[in-house]
Amino acid sequence: MAFVCDIPAVPAIQTDDDTVRITRWDFAPGAVTGWHSHGWPYFVIMLTPGILRVHNGTDVSDTALAAGQGYMRPAGVTHDVMNGAGHPIAFVEIEVKRPDRLVMLPEG
Repeated sequence: MAFVCDIPAVPAIQTDDDTVRITRWDFAPGAVTGWHSHGWPYFVIMLTPGILRVHNGTDVSDTALAAGQGYMRPAGVTHDVMNGAGHPIAFVEIEVKRPDRLVMLPEG
């Protein structure tokens, strides 16, 4: 069951092609993403410090993250995310649709 909240988090898709989807998420205090599932593995990088309150259908957990901190999750993760901080937060989410198509830039 999702969080009960009337404040939606605001997604802004920055890139969405055959390889990746990059979305910036902005959350007012208490805002939520709504119940959803990821069809691809994904990375999250915090733009601001904050507390991500995650409901996985059974349990609710709070994770404090610093600006610049990131994490990754596999495809198939179903959850609802709430801003558990008392201030606005934001992060960038990168969903990898086709890892075999990622182009690596030469070093240097």
